[in-house]
Amino acid sequence: MNIGIIGAGALGLAAAYDFTKAGHKVAVYERAPFLGGQAATFDVGGGRLEKGYHHLFRSDRYMVDLIHELGLGPKLAWIESKVGFFHGGTIHKFTTPMDLLKFKPLPMYDRVKLGLLTLRLQRKKYWPQEYEKVTAEEWMKRHAGKRIYEVIWEPMLRGKFGVNASQVSMAWLWGKIYLRTASRGKSLAKEQLGYPMGSFGEVFDVLEATIKKQGGEIIYPSSVEQVIVENGRATGLRIRHKDGREERRAFDRILSTTPSYIFPRLVPELPSDYAAKLSKVVYQAAVLIVMELDRPFSWAYWLNVADRSIPFVGVIEHTNYIDKSHYGGNHVVYLSNYLAKDSPYYKMTPDELWQSYIPALKKINPDFDPSWVKKRHYHKEDAAQPIIGLNYSRQIPSLKTPINDLWLANTTQIYPEDRGTNYSVRLGRQVAKQMMES
Repeated sequence: MNIGIIGAGALGLAAAYDFTKAGHKVAVYERAPFLGGQAATFDVGGGRLEKGYHHLFRSDRYMVDLIHELGLGPKLAWIESKVGFFHGGTIHKFTTPMDLLKFKPLPMYDRVKLGLLTLRLQRKKYWPQEYEKVTAEEWMKRHAGKRIYEVIWEPMLRGKFGVNASQVSMAWLWGKIYLRTASRGKSLAKEQLGYPMGSFGEVFDVLEATIKKQGGEIIYPSSVEQVIVENGRATGLRIRHKDGREERRAFDRILSTTPSYIFPRLVPELPSDYAAKLSKVVYQAAVLIVMELDRPFSWAYWLNVADRSIPFVGVIEHTNYIDKSHYGGNHVVYLSNYLAKDSPYYKMTPDELWQSYIPALKKINPDFDPSWVKKRHYHKEDAAQPIIGLNYSRQIPSLKTPINDLWLANTTQIYPEDRGTNYSVRLGRQVAKQMMES
C-alpha cells in the first residue's frame, strides 16, 4: 500500500516505522520544522533538551521496547527521582512513604489514611464502573475526606485543568496514581524514572533514519491543507511545501494524527455526528518557561506546587535528575503551566509571563534572584491535555473514520491512561496494525 501520514510526532513516526517494516510505502508530512511533536528538543549549552519535560516510568514498555528495537537500549538510564510538594510556604519531601508520614500539613491520621488509599489505588486495576462515572473531586472527598482533598488533590487538579477541574473523572486521577507504581519497585519506597541519555530527540532521529532506510519519506516542514475525498473515500492529500509549492498526491490509505479540532478543517466531508464528537473535545494548553540558571533553584527534580496563589503548577528541575554537564554546566528548570485559551496567562507575551512569575519564584525560594537566569526559553503547545470528563469512553471517536481509507489517531483516544510518548507509540502501532489488517 501507499500510505500518507499527517504528523511526525511519536504516534505518526511509530506508525510509519511499522508500515515501512512491513514493506509498505509511506510519506509522513509534518507542519513544524522539527520531529517529535511535544517531545521535540532544542539546544541548551550544547546539549539537547525537550521543549516539554519528559521521562519514562517503568511501566512505559511501549516506548522502552521501541528504544531497544532502534538499538538505543544501552543509552536508556534509570535514575532515582526526587519529588517535592510546595504547600504553606515550604517545600516538603514527597518521594517515599516515610516522607508522607512526616508531612505536617496533614494530621497523622490523615497521613496514614492518604498512604493507605494511595496504596489501594496503586494496586487496584481499572474499574470503569467506579472510576468513569464519578468525578475525581467527588470520589476523593468521599474516600479520602475533605481535608486531604483540599491539601493534596484540589490544588493539583485546579493547576492542571483550571475551571474544568471539577469535571475531571476519577478515571484520569486513577491512571496518574496507578501507573507510577511500577516505577517504585516492589518496596514502593524509591521511584526510578527512565531517560535516553542522548535525549528523546536522538530517539526520533534514529527512528527517522530507520523509516527512510526502510523506504519511507518524511517531509518537513510541509503543511497538509486538505484530505482529498472522492465518492466517500480518502484518495490523497493536498500539501503546501515550505517554498509555497502546492502538491496533490494520491494515497491508498491515510492516517491523521492531528488534534481533534483541526481534523474537521482538513476533511469537510466528515459526517456531522463524527465531527460533533471531535468538536466536543476541550484541550488545556501547555505553556512553559525554561530557565538556564547559574545555580540550583531547589533540591527537587519534580516539585508539585499546591498553592494556587502561584500562577504555575510545577517546577521541574531537570538537572536534579540529569547531570548539568550535559547542558554546558547550566542548571535547567521548567516552569510548567496548563491553561485554557481564555486565561490571561495564556495571552501574555513571554516577557509579561516571566514578570508575573518572578514573585512566585521568590515565594518558593526566598533567595531567588532574576540575575541567576542566564537565558530563558518559552514554549507553548495548544493541544497538550484533553479534559477527561465523566463517561469519557463513550465520547472517544473510532480510529477508523466514516470516510473509507481514512483513520484518525491522537491523544484524545488514549484512555484511561494519560497522554505521553509511551501511549502515543502504543496507539501508533495499534492503528498501523488495524490499517494493515483492514
